[in-house]
This record gives sequence, structure tokens and C-alpha cells, in this order.
Amino acid sequence: MQLLAQLPLVLAALPTLASGAATFQKSSKRGLVFVPNSAHPSDNQIWVESGSDLTWYYNYGLQPSSAYANRTQSEFEFVPMLWGAPSSTTDNTFLNGVKALISGGRNISHVLTFNEPDGSSSTGGSNVDPAVAATTWIREIVPLQKQGVKCGAPAVTGSNGGFTWLASFFDACQSQGTNCTVDFIPIHWYGNFEGLASHIGQVVGTYPNTSIWITEYALNNADLADSQSFFNTSAEYFDRLSYVDRYSYFGSFRSSVSNVGPNAAMLTQKGELTDIGSWYLGGAATNNIPKASAASQLSSASALSVGLAVVAACFVLL
Repeated sequence: MQLLAQLPLVLAALPTLASGAATFQKSSKRGLVFVPNSAHPSDNQIWVESGSDLTWYYNYGLQPSSAYANRTQSEFEFVPMLWGAPSSTTDNTFLNGVKALISGGRNISHVLTFNEPDGSSSTGGSNVDPAVAATTWIREIVPLQKQGVKCGAPAVTGSNGGFTWLASFFDACQSQGTNCTVDFIPIHWYGNFEGLASHIGQVVGTYPNTSIWITEYALNNADLADSQSFFNTSAEYFDRLSYVDRYSYFGSFRSSVSNVGPNAAMLTQKGELTDIGSWYLGGAATNNIPKASAASQLSSASALSVGLAVVAACFVLL
């Protein structure tokens, strides 16, 4: 691809912060993939403390997190997610739930749909057949679009299978008599920056004139210097791209329980902000070094999806 040939120039043009650098740039695009911590609930408040740069969050579910009950939608926007497809073809739980939030005074402007439907349940994917997803979308998402809610495409993995699944999904909508239109394309990526930039280019080429959200991303299982360089380069890159509306880094947990490697985490094993964590909030480097814990390391079975244990925790602890 032409994009790959240009990547060295892109990388050279982007400044990279050293560990002791000043405050990282702020960005209205930046949000939170919220992974609650029941063992250390004070961790949940780190992301909204004074000075935090984060403007929105999602938690893989329909209901706002109780940890942020005292935050208004204008202060910290909640984005509901239809995580998977209900077994019943008459189940409107998500649709009715979002309508209830809106009628209760919450300004729901966006929703996310289907977490890694091309992925298996063993790695945290929702494992939804494209035809089933299309039926569910027509029943639960189209009515929200008619109310003015902006809806994201199914959030597939960053593999080639993700493109195949999305194409099948849109075809299934057409075969059911509906043109399933989306307002933005969510992207998941676990790997280096060159791969991420190439993947974004492929998404833009496949679905032109559509906004993008990067709703999960990290350089998994890498050393600290590479992890920090990836974060700095990718965040600056997202902020430069006009068609990237929002992004949310996958790392709002302690390094000792990280399933993407300790150096990707935004908190140390003691719950202190790492350099990446502080930069993500728009702050200065902390020089706090994240470490793994042999007793609590999670398996990193897939570099392209959320660990099942983390996803399950989100549903149990919201």
C-alpha cells in the first residue's frame, strides 16, 4: 500500500516524548475504556480527578457506571454499548434501556455496538453471526438512529477477518431489506504503530467518508520504551487526523493484572499513574515504573481482543 511507503515520513514528522518530558498535549477526543476495580475502588476515581483530560467513557454495557453517578453527562459523557446479540428475536432490552436513559434526562448522543463479534467468547469476543447481528441492528439500533442517536459499526477485531465479518454484516442487512448505515467505524488494534496506521488506512479506503473511533488500542507485551513511544506517536497521530473523532486507550488498570503486558497499563501495581497514564490524562511524566505480578498475571491469549476476564469484570462491577 502507498500508506506503508509513507510511514517512515509520518514517523519522522511526529515528535516523541522522553520519559521526563513536560505535560502531554490535551485532547477533546480522548476517552476511557472503563475497567472497574472492586479490590481498589479508589482507582476508579483517578480517571476523573481534577485535571483529567477525559471527556467520555464506555464500559461495555448499557448502564452508566455507579462510580461516576455524581458526574453529569456534560462532564463525563457515557456511551452505551450493545455488547452482543440477545438470543430472542423480540428482545429490545438495549433499545428500551437507551430510551429510558434519554427519557430520564441523560443526553445519549452515541452508542457502540457488538464487541468483537468476529472473535470467540474465549478471548472476550461476542461471537455473533453477521446475519444475527443484522437482525438485531435493524430491531434495536435503527429506531435509535431515527431519534438522532449516532451509532457506531460493530467493533470488529483488527484482523483481516474483521473486514470479512463487516462486509457480511452489511450484506445481511441488505438481504433483510435494510441499508444499515453507520455514523462511525470503531477500531480495535493491538500491535505496533506501523500496523495501526496501515489498518486505519485500510478502514478509510474500505469505508470512505466515515468518521473513526479507536475504541481499544495498545502495544501489547512490549518493553517500556517501546510502549511509551507507541503511545506518544499514536496519540499525536490520532489528534492530527480530522476523521478520527475519538480514541480510548486500553490500559485503565494496574500493571499487575494487565492482560496486554504490564508496560501498557496506565497504573502501576500499586495504583500509581505510570507515565502513559499521566500523559493520557494530559499530565506530566511520573517516572513510576509498572511491574507485573506473578500471582495475578492474566493470560494474553489473543493480541487482537480484550481478555475474557477483563470483559467479565466490567459486567459484574459496573
